[in-house]
Amino acid sequence: MKKITICFLVAVYIFFPAMSQIQTGENVAVTSTNSGKVRGYIHGSIYTYKGIPYAESKRFEAPQKPKSWQGIRSSMTYGPVAPLMTPTTAVQDESEFLFHHDWGYTNENCQVLNVWTPGINDGKKRPVLFWIHGGGYAAGSSQELPSYDGESLAKKGDVVVVSINHRLNILGFLDLSAYGEKYQHSANASILDIKAALEWVKENISNFGGDAGNVTIFGQSGGGAKVNNLLAMPSAKGLFHKAINQSGAFRANMLDKQTTQSITVEVLKALNLEAGDVDKLQTIPYAQLTEAGNKALRVIADKMKAEGKPVQGFGLSWGPSVDGTDLPFQLFSKEAFELSKDIPLMIGTVKNEFAAFSTGAMNNASMDQVKEYIKKQYGDKADAYIAAVKKAYPEDTKPSDLISVDATFRPGAVSQANEKSSLKGGAAVYMYLFDWQSPVMDGKYKAVHCMELPFVFNNIHRCEEMTGGNKDAYALADKISGAWINFARTGNPNHKGLPNWPAYNAANTSTMHFNNKCEVKPQLDKDLFEIARPML
Repeated sequence: MKKITICFLVAVYIFFPAMSQIQTGENVAVTSTNSGKVRGYIHGSIYTYKGIPYAESKRFEAPQKPKSWQGIRSSMTYGPVAPLMTPTTAVQDESEFLFHHDWGYTNENCQVLNVWTPGINDGKKRPVLFWIHGGGYAAGSSQELPSYDGESLAKKGDVVVVSINHRLNILGFLDLSAYGEKYQHSANASILDIKAALEWVKENISNFGGDAGNVTIFGQSGGGAKVNNLLAMPSAKGLFHKAINQSGAFRANMLDKQTTQSITVEVLKALNLEAGDVDKLQTIPYAQLTEAGNKALRVIADKMKAEGKPVQGFGLSWGPSVDGTDLPFQLFSKEAFELSKDIPLMIGTVKNEFAAFSTGAMNNASMDQVKEYIKKQYGDKADAYIAAVKKAYPEDTKPSDLISVDATFRPGAVSQANEKSSLKGGAAVYMYLFDWQSPVMDGKYKAVHCMELPFVFNNIHRCEEMTGGNKDAYALADKISGAWINFARTGNPNHKGLPNWPAYNAANTSTMHFNNKCEVKPQLDKDLFEIARPML
């Protein structure tokens, strides 16, 4: 009987090759873009394309449409990622096990995207989820974490998932606008890359079974911050219709032109270049360029501190700026909120964020040890701090829970939600807090930064090192990914697997807490924010 069963399975794969798990070939998964035809592959029922060029550009210049190609372009593996300011040559073993990075290969020509879709050329109009990776504005890529893979989300929701790479750090943000017309957009070239990718989606996604009229931008950490940049970008209006910001509202104020241009002056000085030599920046080796850039950032940061000017909480770094053209408004300004008032927003954070790293060594500390730590941090406010944490999270019992709660990322999310939800006639806002605690490494990392990503993408099976891969994780992933899919489809994350999730406003402060038991609660951490006020 066993031999008959094996023979039957072999026959199935011989005579019905479409049933195999992966399908490849010269004429498999072929579709068109405005630049030429592309060929991907089919895994299960999902068509996958990787490394498709959406733009090209010379260094520090605005993105242009990619050159057309003849024939069919093979698009089966990830394309190049943006060069890093500091190349990865060593990692911390334990945390690397948790995150399981894929660093990829670097090239400045990194304007590529990936697509996962249930169908091509079928006339269907599926919601499009446009993913923007994290890593601040200096690092990261669309393949960096295993959670970013879009296959499971596309399959579960009958949606199209797109992810992108784009220019970062000094290549994406060096402000050369004072040195000629071709550099007029250099200060925000990175964000213009993202806009160019959205324009590619508008022009091409119908061939991939997607609806260009229903695009949701979503990103986490630096990717969430980039979501905010797009919300404040007049020329991006109409390219997307919903937005999700995951742990990305920590940076409210962008640098002004005076500061970005002063950084550029210091870059030129570090490279011994005169203003008339600025074009040489386009050919200087990247390592030399980024070394000069890092030196310039330090010099300007020191000058700002000496003049009593605030330097952002994470230090002076590369990122978008108010340039008067592409990004004319500060992110939390009235003008920016008014510009995006008709865009539904889902916004939230994870419970522990980076606090889990800074206090991880005290995971099993006694209550006396924890209280001593709190006293050193908060002095005469120590008792008030403890009371505030217990008010916010009354069910927590482990001593280290008192010191691993995030108060850096969430205040910005609350502030943004309050402002946006107060707009008269504005679109709905939905607030969440991811509370679920990972069991990995004896629970040491809790709901650490990025922990929600395997749940959003329904990728628990790809991220067992981070989640533990237990049944609770799978059950919660079904609920969370369903919420993201429904929000992308309708602008409302509610579905039958969750309790009713009301739209947020400053009065009801309705917040969905994602845990083994999902619950909607009002904001309980206002007192905590007053005591542990972050540097925004």
